[in-house]
Parts: sequence; C-alpha cells; structure tokens
Amino acid sequence: MFAKKHPGFIGIKLIYTDHRFKNVSFIMKSVQTAMALRTMFPRMVAGFDLVGHEDTGYSLFDYKEALMIPTLHGVKLPYFFHAGETDWLGTSIDRNLLDALILNSTRIGHGFALTKHPAVWADSRKKNIPIEVCPISNQSPPTFGFLLDIDGVLVRGHRVIPAALEAFRRLVNSRGQLRVPVVFVTNAGNILQHSKAQELSALLGFEVEPDQVILSHSPMKLFSQYHSKRMLVSGQGPVVENARVLGFENVVTVDELRMAFPVLDMVDLQRRPKSTPLPRNDFPAIEGVLLLGEPVRWETSLQLIIDVLLSNGNPGTGLATAPYPHLPVLASNMDLLWMAEAKMPRFGHGTFLLCLETIYRKVTGKELRYEGLMGKPSVLTYQYAEDLIRQQAERRGWVAPIQKLYAIGDNPMSDVYGANLFHKYLQMVKRDGAEERGAGGLWKPRPSATQSCASILVCTGVYSPKGPEATRPAQDAEEAPFHGHRDFSFSPGLMEASHIVNDVNEAIQLVFHKEGWAL
Repeated sequence: MFAKKHPGFIGIKLIYTDHRFKNVSFIMKSVQTAMALRTMFPRMVAGFDLVGHEDTGYSLFDYKEALMIPTLHGVKLPYFFHAGETDWLGTSIDRNLLDALILNSTRIGHGFALTKHPAVWADSRKKNIPIEVCPISNQSPPTFGFLLDIDGVLVRGHRVIPAALEAFRRLVNSRGQLRVPVVFVTNAGNILQHSKAQELSALLGFEVEPDQVILSHSPMKLFSQYHSKRMLVSGQGPVVENARVLGFENVVTVDELRMAFPVLDMVDLQRRPKSTPLPRNDFPAIEGVLLLGEPVRWETSLQLIIDVLLSNGNPGTGLATAPYPHLPVLASNMDLLWMAEAKMPRFGHGTFLLCLETIYRKVTGKELRYEGLMGKPSVLTYQYAEDLIRQQAERRGWVAPIQKLYAIGDNPMSDVYGANLFHKYLQMVKRDGAEERGAGGLWKPRPSATQSCASILVCTGVYSPKGPEATRPAQDAEEAPFHGHRDFSFSPGLMEASHIVNDVNEAIQLVFHKEGWAL
C-alpha cells in the first residue's frame, strides 16, 4: 500500500547489529536472533553486523565461535562487517579485514587498512565486495587542539582576514560544530569575554562560546586571595565589569580615584581644579592594583598608580618613605606592539608597563614587582588555555586525551615565545616529574596529558618575512631588539617558530596533514 502511494520509494532493508563490547555468549544469541528474523522476514532483514569502536571492542577473531554458527547450521546469514578502520599496520583492527573476507562479508565498512594489505585488497575486488567509506566518520576523536591568536591571525582591526574564513570551513563540520577543540587566546582585554565571543561569531560565521575565549586577564580568576581586597583597576572599556567577572568584588577606577583626589592629576591644564579642594579622609585605602590593559590617558594613569604604590594605598596623605615591597600588582597583556589596520605596529600594554616600571625605578631606585603577569607569553596563560581545551573535549565526549597543542600567532615575542616556553615547561615536567604549579603556587592545574605545544607563525600580522628580523643571519640573532617583558629572559631559541606559513588557513592545513585528518 505504501509503495503504491509513493512510487519513488525503492525499498528498505534492516541490518541486525550488536555491540563489540559484549562477550561471546551475547553475540551468539544475537547471531541466532538475526538468523531467525531473516528466516521470518527474508525481504526485510539483510544480515548481521557488529557496531562500536574496533580499537576498544572485541575483534572478529574473538567472536569466531559465534560468527561460525550460520555456517555450522547450513544457514545463509550475510555479514556487513565494519573492519580495518585504521591506517596502522599489524594490529587486531587491520587483521579484522582478513577475517571479514574469510567470513564472506557482503560489504566492508570503512576498510581504510586495505591500502596496507595489497593481497587482501585484491581479493576483495575479486569477490566484488563494496567498501563503504566516510572519511569524517572514520576519524578517531581528536588528540590535538588549537590555540588561536585573534589580532593579526583572524582579524586586522575590525576586518576579518579572508584566510580565516577558509580555515574555519575546515575546522567546522556540517552541523556547525568544531571538529577539534579550539580556544581563542588573545592579549586584548578591553572587552567582556561574552562580547568578544559574539564578535568572533559574527566575523567567522559560527557560534563561539564565551568559555572558548581567553582574554589577557582571564587567568586573574585564579588569584582568589585578592578578590575581596579593594583594588585600583586601570584600562579602558568595561573595566569594572571585567574585574567583577574575574571575581574582584571591590574595585576603584582611575577616574574615580582622580575625582576623589583631583589635585593628583596635573598634566592637562584644562583638567586642573580651579581651586584647591579640601583633603578627604573618608576614602578607603587601596590594597592592590589591577592593570587590565592600556588606558586612554597614560599620563593620568601613570601618575595615580605611582601615587598609590608610593603611599601604600593612601594617595591623599603621602608617606615620607615609600614602602617596599609595595602593594600587590597584577598585570595582563605584555605585548609591546600589536597589529591593527595601520601598516606599522601600534603600542600595546607592554609599552605602558615599560613606562610604569621605568618611572617607579627612577623614583624609588627599586624594581616594580608583580604578583602575577598574565597573557602571552606567560606559562600560566597556556596552562589556563590547556585546561579549557580539556574541558571542551570532555563536553564533546571526546574520550582520547589531548596530547598536542598547536599555537598559531603573528607575534614572535608573545605567540611563538609563549608557545615554545610552554613546550619547554611541558618537557621539564615530563622529564623531571616536576610538580605542576600555577598562579604563584596557589592554583594547581589538573594532571596534564599534553605532551607538546608547537608554535606556528603566520605572516598576516606583526611578523613580516620581509622585515629585518627575517633576513638577519642566525649568528646575529642575539643583537636583535628584545620586545619581551623585563621579567622574561631573552632566549633567541624560544623565538624560533616550529613552522612559518603565510596565513591561518595554511596553518590548519599543515596540522591536519601532520595529524592525518581530512581537509
């Protein structure tokens, strides 16, 4: 009746299946059930198959007692085995191919290992056995992930780099989901995490979740010992909202401090108070400083931050002797330069930090100290990113541990140096069995399965293969200007990328080729 009403309907066949995880006695019963059903419904039941991962389930040879039942009873039960879903050689998985042929499988699902066994391949062709292949479904869960920089890699200012769109056509499947775990690691910090995720979603054409984005100051969430203290926050954009998202409950902005003590800000003649205000005694002391990113009025921020440090958090009073150690300072984004639409790099927050450190040392004769430096190339930032990669893989149900990270960036000092420094750290932990530490020892990351972090440098941002640093002989590398932060020692080897490619699309293709993934 259905076929008469639907002339385009060809037909339907069912393959009775059971799981490779079950023991032989269960499979024996399933084979017998399949035999009975095929006898009752010969035009409906096509045959029998086993489902489940070959690498974690039983092999066809393990089930030989069950699979020989139809032959022993003189009953024809066609088999449609999935076999050889691997490109390795000499395993139980590729040996499944031979057993599938011996058992006269009507079809072989996947069969990737046929290329490693010419005789078996020839026999399957002789027997006219079709091979069902779906490259995407044949891929095992990913054991690698990407750490992607944003500025200079995916975008230049507010313009998306065309290669980024091509790259994400490879990274995202037909359901709009990432094929491998990806975390966006940027040294920007003047935007909220969820806003950055929305911005990336609009630019790249797929939904980016907030917990896939790491801003330069994101690891400050780990410094809970300062979250209840009264902190002066410097930067631009939604600095108060960002500080609260990070866990800081009691923050004061530079503008609020300036309003409380207007005589402290004297560089701009137009902003100087017309009369001397009465001193305030009701302003609670500041207990620390958060440097989230470059401010707009550098002279105001530099002056007031120095005032807070020299006065032990009471800038309205002043002290005869500046305390040392000074109040705790947490800073993020050490980039000296960054790339926007302009042809030449622009000053980054690292330049502001350099100014602050220089002024403090000149005034006090001592070094400005940080309780934490976050953002690339800090190892802490990469530990934090690694943890988010692991969580992302767990949410997707990818059971294989993420063993390799590929960090793609445009800045040799922050992206390449940071990835190589983290790789060096991973090797040290692996070699010496050193205990993993983070956030000054106050946060301990989970035991890591990550074994390596490779740096890939693209030529669409700060780095230019035509620049003087690209043509300088290797023996003169130590003479190159060091753009890194003062607290990171200059090691020329750490600035050498594992790979240099034109753009992020080439970087993704390179990694997929190395990992044996379909493009």
